[in-house]
Amino acid sequence: MQRKPRLLIVEDEAAIRTGLVDVFVFHGYDVDFAVDGNEGLAKSQSGQYDLIILDVMLPGVNGFDICEAIRAEDRHQPIIMLTAKSNDEDIIQGLSLGADDYVAKPFSVAQLVLRVQAVLRRTRGSEVEESSLYLSDNAQVDTLNLSGSFDDREVTFTRREMDILQYLYEHRDRPVSREELLHKVWGYARDLDIETRTVDIHIAKLRRKIEPDPKQPCYLITVRGGGYKLMAESR
Repeated sequence: MQRKPRLLIVEDEAAIRTGLVDVFVFHGYDVDFAVDGNEGLAKSQSGQYDLIILDVMLPGVNGFDICEAIRAEDRHQPIIMLTAKSNDEDIIQGLSLGADDYVAKPFSVAQLVLRVQAVLRRTRGSEVEESSLYLSDNAQVDTLNLSGSFDDREVTFTRREMDILQYLYEHRDRPVSREELLHKVWGYARDLDIETRTVDIHIAKLRRKIEPDPKQPCYLITVRGGGYKLMAESR
């Protein structure tokens, strides 16, 4: 029998937490939960979960600090953050700390289920075809170790960031739209009507890591009306 995907839900509001546990159990997941930040931090660092749903506002340790602590130890762990709908700063900070995606409160439970399914589908189906991505003499990426060297700067990436670079590299002959990245990298269905800034924020994070000057990118450029294109020298 196939093992059920194991989720951790870190949410202090009892009604929301109970509702999410019931929904995901109904959809066939093995669900654990934490009622505050301290418990959430301890459980999230155990490495026992296929995905963590993490609220931002928590008593004790907040969701941002938990996300940062997880990423310091594990760059592969899928994380979806629950944020206040009116607070763009929460969204930007959560994604900047390494969350794979966010869902803004109040949220549609059905959409959250779809996002969890998409993140897990992409995580399980991710296959690295090339161990190295070569952009120039001064810019190489090691996909297996989630690291890279850019003008003698050593940088590390999250699994999601590497998936983006991998996909853009595989299609470096053309621009790739936000919609295509959401479909191919995040795993969202093409007809899924979602409002998200996650692609733009992840691109901005990548530019801060790989570009000599993020404000004037030379590797990861924007093509007006087309999306994003990764520039790589021919070898």
